[in-house]
Order: sequence, then C-alpha cells, then structure tokens
Amino acid sequence: MLNIFVTDLNERMKYTFDFIFKERGVRYKLWYNYNEFIHLNEPRLNYSNTIFEDVLTIEPSSVLYDKDIGNYAIDKNLFYKEYCLSFNGKTDPIASVFYILTRMEEYTTIQRDKWGRFEGKNSVLYRFGWHEQVICDRWALDFIYWLKEKGIIKPHIKKPHVRILPTFDIDNAYAYKHKGIWRTILSNTKDFLLGRQKRLIERQKVQTGSHRDPYDTYDRIYALKEEGIDFKMFWLLGDFATYDRNISHRHKRHRRLIQRMRTACEIGIHPSVKSNNYEFFLHSEIERLEKIILNRVHFSRQHYLILKLPSTYETLIEQEITADYTMGFADICGFRLGTSKPVKWFNLKENTETNLMLHPFAFMDGTLNEYLKLSPVEAMAKIASLHGEVAEFGGEFSFIWHNETIGDYGKWKGWSEVFDFSIRINDAI
Repeated sequence: MLNIFVTDLNERMKYTFDFIFKERGVRYKLWYNYNEFIHLNEPRLNYSNTIFEDVLTIEPSSVLYDKDIGNYAIDKNLFYKEYCLSFNGKTDPIASVFYILTRMEEYTTIQRDKWGRFEGKNSVLYRFGWHEQVICDRWALDFIYWLKEKGIIKPHIKKPHVRILPTFDIDNAYAYKHKGIWRTILSNTKDFLLGRQKRLIERQKVQTGSHRDPYDTYDRIYALKEEGIDFKMFWLLGDFATYDRNISHRHKRHRRLIQRMRTACEIGIHPSVKSNNYEFFLHSEIERLEKIILNRVHFSRQHYLILKLPSTYETLIEQEITADYTMGFADICGFRLGTSKPVKWFNLKENTETNLMLHPFAFMDGTLNEYLKLSPVEAMAKIASLHGEVAEFGGEFSFIWHNETIGDYGKWKGWSEVFDFSIRINDAI
C-alpha cells in the first residue's frame, strides 16, 4: 500500500491517482492528517508543500489543489524518463495527467474552427508532439517506475491488452435512394446546372435498380458480425437541414435498414448539428431511434465531432446517455485524452467525476484522406503506428469509418483496403 500525503482530499486528487494506480494494480491511500501520516510504517509519498523528513516528495503545482479552471504558463520538462508538463515553472507529472484527461485547455481557449470545435493542432499535445502517444499512460508508468527505483513500491504491471473497436457514423444512409421526389428533383437540377453528367447518370441507374447505391455498404458492415468482430454504429436521425442530410426517420426502408443492422451490433445516436444548441432536438432524436430499435439508447457520438465542454456532456447526461465516443480530433490523428482506455468524464465546472464514460478514438477516415491528404498506403502506415502505441500500453483501438468511405467510390477509391487493414490489424502482431 502506497500512502500519499496531500493537504486537500478533493475529487481532483482521487480521479487522477485512480487513473495512475488502479489500472496498473497499485494500491494507494490518500492522507491529509499530518500526525497520522508521520507514524505510518508503510511506503509513503508526499505530494504537498508540507516538509517531512525522510519522506519522498514531489513538490506539486497548484492544478490539483485549485478549485477553479486555471490559466497556467504551460511548458514541458523531464520528470524521470518522460517529458511531462510544467505549470508556472513546476514540473508535475500527476497534474499533467489530470490536465489532459479532463481537457482543461478546452474550457479556456477561444480558438475554434467554423464548427466551434477545438482543433487538435491548437492543443498542448500537438505543440509538444505527443498527440499520437497515449501520453497519460506513459506519464503514469514513468511515475510508477520512478517510485520503484526509489524503493517505494514493487509494481506488477499487467500485460497490455488491445481491443479492436470499429465504429461507423451513418450521416447519409444512401447517396441517391429514398431521398423523396423533391430532393431528387432539386439534386438533378443542381447536377444539370453544374454539368455533373456522371452524377445524373449514376442517380438514374440507382433509382431504376440497375446499379447499387454507392453508399450501400451495409452487407460489408454486417459481415463483421459473422467474422466475430464487435462494432458500433451511430445513426443520424435529425430533421433535414444544411448539415443534417440523412433521409427521413419515417421512411420504411430506412427504418428496416436500422432494424437489420441492430441485429449485428449496438446502435447509438449521432446527434444532429442543431441539437448542439437545442436540447429538445437531441431528446427527439433519441426517442426516434429508441422507437425504431425497440430498445433504450445509451451511447452517442456528436455529428461532425462538435463538442463544447462542459455543455455537450451535461446535456448528454441529462438525456441519460452513459457513454460517449466523440473524444478524438477531426484535423489530426491521435489520442485527445492522452489514453486509449475508457475513462469517466470529469466535469471541471463542478469539480466532480461523473458516470459518463468516454471512449476515445485514434483516427477517423476523413482525417486520413481529407485533412492529412494521405494515400491509402500512407494511411495504413499511420494506422499501424497508432495501433503500435495502443498495443504497447493497452486499451481500445477505436476508429471511425462511414458507410460511404468503404465502398471504393469517388475520392474513396482504394480505401476499402485501408478499412480491411484497420479491422484486422491485431492479426498482424
């Protein structure tokens, strides 16, 4: 048992030390009573500015002791064998874990893209080149091995386990089918005016039944079940709008498609863009999905990965969502939470750990192709590198594909091979 002295037994302390020690099988206890702590005979660590004789000490930054969301002068410094964050000049691997896990920087920054999203390229992780590392796990192990070298603990680190978790966002169930007469007329008119003859011909062939809709890759997705691969789908059911363009949730063919896919995997809600500003729409969309699948909906991923802390997660909790899969960046690959392990969301506004479980993802198809402009071969190399990081430290290797990106159609020609590589990457190690 490792005994740790702190001058404030708060939620920040418990949340951070739980992540560092519990996952790695190290028992610990926090103490704030000076007289009781000095008489302990078991291993001791001082994480405070209190002075002890013959007690190993880390002089803390103020991050875990603060009650508010602070603005700190952030830099990096070497702790043991890993560089971690320093806050106002104090090198603190423990506070570094908390800072990244809670996404503290996202509460204070004003830098946003056109969607109101915090971009990965503006993160501390990207600034120091840590975005493709599970850096919180690295800091946790670095700290534990430092304690081991000091003779404080003798850890027995478990062999890491990797779970492959493909996920699919269904933003637009079909390219041409079931769009209704007015959407079809408008689309044909637009394609005609813009000279997009190929799309006009494609649409006609699909609607006459001579060609398969290019977004209809559901047989391939369904086959994952038969291959023994667990996966999840997130379905957009918002009313038609500029950025929410799926076919109607009332369409019988659409409902049957969802019901069919429900027999192969769990389906979560993919909240519409406008639901970010109006909770009523989120509630309505969840109800729609529940009526279609005849089951409760308990997990979610934001459409376009639009995430505003803390309001997005507070709203999801209000709607009884218990797991979210949004934690990743659109513009870069990597680990937004500094880990690939699911963690509970810590609400910094309330200074409390919630029951909302966050499942981070490592990459999205659009990031590889549209943002980073990688070729399929380059994309597979990037995926292999990200998987190697998770394989070394353990966790979920989760990633995002879309039904339209795995069918070798248009700008996604050749990407079905990348998809196959991603779902079978565990077999290669």
